[in-house]
Amino acid sequence: MEDDCRPLLSSEQTGGSYSHRASIDSLDFKPKRPFHVEPRNIVDDDPQERVSAEAAILNSRVHYYGRLTGSSDRLLSPPNHVIPRPEEIYIYSPLGTAFKVAGSDHSKNPSIITIFAIWNTMMGTSILSIPWGIKQAGFTLGVLILIFTGLLMLYCCYIVLKSPKAITSVDTSSWEFPDVCRHYFGKFGQWSSLVFSMVSLVGAMVVYWVLMSNFLFNTGQFIYNHAHNVNVSDSEFGTNGSERVICPYPNTDPGGNDTISTLYLSSSGNGTSDVNDFQRYWSKTNTVPFYLIILLLPLLCFRSASFFARFTFLGTLSVLYLIALVTYKAVRLGFHLEFHWFDATQFYVPEFRLLFPQLTGVLTLAFFIHNCIITLMKSNKHQENNVRDLSVAYLLVGMTYMYVGVLIFASFPSPPLFKDCIEPNFLDNFPTTDKLVFVARAFLLFQMITVYPLLGYLVRVQIMSQIFGNHYPSFFHVLMLNILIVGAGVLMAKFYPNIGSIIRFSGATCGLALVFVFPTLVHMISLRRQGRLSWPSAIFHSFLILLGIANLIAQFFL
Repeated sequence: MEDDCRPLLSSEQTGGSYSHRASIDSLDFKPKRPFHVEPRNIVDDDPQERVSAEAAILNSRVHYYGRLTGSSDRLLSPPNHVIPRPEEIYIYSPLGTAFKVAGSDHSKNPSIITIFAIWNTMMGTSILSIPWGIKQAGFTLGVLILIFTGLLMLYCCYIVLKSPKAITSVDTSSWEFPDVCRHYFGKFGQWSSLVFSMVSLVGAMVVYWVLMSNFLFNTGQFIYNHAHNVNVSDSEFGTNGSERVICPYPNTDPGGNDTISTLYLSSSGNGTSDVNDFQRYWSKTNTVPFYLIILLLPLLCFRSASFFARFTFLGTLSVLYLIALVTYKAVRLGFHLEFHWFDATQFYVPEFRLLFPQLTGVLTLAFFIHNCIITLMKSNKHQENNVRDLSVAYLLVGMTYMYVGVLIFASFPSPPLFKDCIEPNFLDNFPTTDKLVFVARAFLLFQMITVYPLLGYLVRVQIMSQIFGNHYPSFFHVLMLNILIVGAGVLMAKFYPNIGSIIRFSGATCGLALVFVFPTLVHMISLRRQGRLSWPSAIFHSFLILLGIANLIAQFFL
């Protein structure tokens, strides 16, 4: 009986040279090892299908190879053409039945899930700056730029999506866009795409730190005022009534974001000295950004970010709440619009302004998903619908930005306030005493606290894997990287808390490489190798590169 279970060729017969050769041929053989399930271990009485003759032959062939050698010897392991593909794997039983193993199709998502995954991924902090960007460009020009930039970003994203399929010389099924850049431009392309991808991620983390400082400050201020019965007037320049809107800095540059406002207090509880002590230790730029270090720096040092990934659904909920909040405020405030095409008035901005590149910079990051679109689309169940689903997702994102931006701009009460008061974070135009806005700030604060470690994990994996070959080389290396990232956020939150400018600079910088330069160059090189590059196509795609360069340069002159 023991001889029947013993392999026909044991590992002792193969010799040391064969064992050494086998260890070289395969680095990890265990995932390919066939196994047999006895009938008594099959509990399902309703088999999905009978074993076909072809499947029975394949099953016998696999077991034949399994009898030739033991599990520790890889010399006579089944070759790749014998092992069935994942979608063809069954559990075979001598009783003549087969049970389908859940393959990769079960992990694929239908189109509707893919579309909303792209929408959820693209929706970020940029939505808070869209009304400010429209104000900087002018209402009419801002709407036109939003539509034009969305279409342009969609086309470049389409080029990125189809770029691996244009390479037929090698298997590109597992490639990402940096791999495509390496194929066409060598190490320079790979490292350049990595660097500019880091710019977008680190820029997002800096914006998150500034916003978390803002939201934490206003949330603490709201709780303190209610706990101590303090009546606060956030600014002497604001509207009256139940739906107050404020202009925090009517006497300073409206493009700034110095969010320390003057407080006018009438206290029925503690004295003014207690309030001053609270303000000394609870300052938006001097203390709160440093308090966040205590919470977030240890979270960044976690080896795995899987725990925080469970809270990604909060991003969708926060965006939906923002949309509901904007709708409610617009209904209560009404529309306040006058069209002055080129000349500014006391309360309104012209429809066309030379500051429009600030909006293009913001929108470049707002529509940016090019560095991960290939990964997102791999999970789409119907690959033939990728272009359609991508277009629908961009349409939904553009409609969301348009809805929020137009409603906030149109409902901003002018007069008595002037449109130039719209802040880079439109929530700053509502007082800390607003309960609905307080809920939005608290919601966004918690959501950002859970997303921030995920962004840090992505930065760490990409940087450490490229430099050290390990995404967690040591605690010291990870700590030093996290200190640099956190330090950048703290410095920005203290000295330059203007999220609009941070977003437009990071968007224009990463967009230059990953949206305009690399995708268009890859597309033109691919067409040229196929003999399909025409002069109109070359001129059009070269013009896209010039647009990306002009978009970045213009940010430094505004």
